[in-house]
Amino acid sequence: MKNWPVIAILGSAQFVMVLDGTVMNVSISTVVDDLDTTVDAMQAAITFYTLTMAALMLLGAKLGDVWGRRRAFVIGSIVYAVGSLTTALSPNVTTLFIGWSIIEGLGAVLVIPAIAALIADNYEGHARVAAYAIIGAASGAAVAAGPLIGGFMTTYLSWRYVFVAEVVIMAGVVLFARRIDDRTGATPSRIDVLSVLLSAAGLVSVVYGMLQSKNWGWVVPLHPPTIGGVEFAPLGVSPTTWLILLGAVLIWAFVARQRRLSAAGRPPLVDIGLFRILRLRSGLTVLLAQYAMTAGLFFMMPVYLQMTLGLDALQTGIRIFPLSISLILFSILGTRLSLMWSPRRIIRVGQLLLVLASFVLLGAVEIELQSPAFGAGMFIAGAALGLLASQIGNVNMSSVGEAQSSEVGGLQGVFQNLGSSLGTALIGSVLIGALATSFAGLVATSSLPEETQAVVAEATSGGVDIVPAASVPELAAEAGLDDAEAAELERVYAESQIESLRVALVALIVISLGSLLFSRGIPGEVLGRPDEDEPAADEPDEDEPAADDGEMKGAVS
Repeated sequence: MKNWPVIAILGSAQFVMVLDGTVMNVSISTVVDDLDTTVDAMQAAITFYTLTMAALMLLGAKLGDVWGRRRAFVIGSIVYAVGSLTTALSPNVTTLFIGWSIIEGLGAVLVIPAIAALIADNYEGHARVAAYAIIGAASGAAVAAGPLIGGFMTTYLSWRYVFVAEVVIMAGVVLFARRIDDRTGATPSRIDVLSVLLSAAGLVSVVYGMLQSKNWGWVVPLHPPTIGGVEFAPLGVSPTTWLILLGAVLIWAFVARQRRLSAAGRPPLVDIGLFRILRLRSGLTVLLAQYAMTAGLFFMMPVYLQMTLGLDALQTGIRIFPLSISLILFSILGTRLSLMWSPRRIIRVGQLLLVLASFVLLGAVEIELQSPAFGAGMFIAGAALGLLASQIGNVNMSSVGEAQSSEVGGLQGVFQNLGSSLGTALIGSVLIGALATSFAGLVATSSLPEETQAVVAEATSGGVDIVPAASVPELAAEAGLDDAEAAELERVYAESQIESLRVALVALIVISLGSLLFSRGIPGEVLGRPDEDEPAADEPDEDEPAADDGEMKGAVS
């Protein structure tokens, strides 16, 4: 490939953007100890890292047009490096939250849309095909390598060194960014502040409501927040429900605002007309479901492996390795298959494999998770995610011409990170909520004396924290239980964790089955060769704008 330094710079930035989430997931137990915090707090940090990106990605894409894509890329890289350094030096979870979840997220909203747009500016024809393929491979490699890199660094050095390395990489990206051409340049435009506020507030409201459902309940209030000594549950309904409804109203208002701006001849934050493109609409929806499942799986499995089995970060990474290696292999295979199979066929095979993987993992659930079925389930899940990753970016970016590549890059970032936020929040809430329910039920049917059951019930009335199962006897002794009762409570707690993992996997099955409904609009022909056997499902909506022919053939994941 000619002009390889450009793709090396952009690929390095893409690798770092994706690496962060998977690195932190396998380091959860160590970070909890180092910063004297809880799994709940780490779940919130992981969720808000991707939520910050989802909420402000459209603004980042628009700023890339206003400032120029290369300038936005450089500014975002500097901001990201500052966030990484803050995270590396964080003395407590609050500083980590600010550095990682907020500052890094703000940098990423400028970098991610710019990457897609700068590829279109710097490459044409087959070179552009190869460039998008490399970016897709960088994302897959980051997802796959993250658990191993994070596991090794956390076990033998410190999780902080991962973020130090990110500072060094982003410094190199900034140093060599002048090699990147920005043919489009700056396009002065007015940014509608109300649109930014509506979109950000709506997304935050929905995801935060889901995140707190484990404490507040979904509809019937369990442990709602207290304001002025009074529980906050309007009309006897959980705040979770109200936050989700509020978010839905704000998002509806955002869409209406974009339509009014367009009708008045003013630039909207995002062109709502893009969603009339059936291919793009389907691709973005499948992307959201894909990242929701990925984030959910990468949250629930490390939490169980570390908090129940007591594995360190490296051992956790090794257990996840079958998923990592198959994700890389099938990303490459998916690209090869695209010469013979349509994107729709490849994506549906990936979706069906993900359903199969979820059932295999559900059947493999037992205390130690050492059965061959668990490794097979993780391998199949990686294969499914690899096939999906090899196609989705191509489907989305080939839906429009170069002029809208930055906007679609921003939409991809929104749906990718919103999916990650929802996956972590939803699966995490299901996992923790199921743990509390299962633990209460098993304590009530255990051999513990009634007075001991009453003590445990009172101590866990506000919910059950995820703690290492091996630490339960010590906690029980502190509560005044004897050795036999402590041993029984440890058994009950370990069994509760198994049950909660099963419930979370069932939720994953539901999401994977639901994603099958959204692939109808994925192209049913091999790129460059119409498939006459396919029905008209691939035809654009009646008012769908035509995409540029060069782009239709020149973008791959």
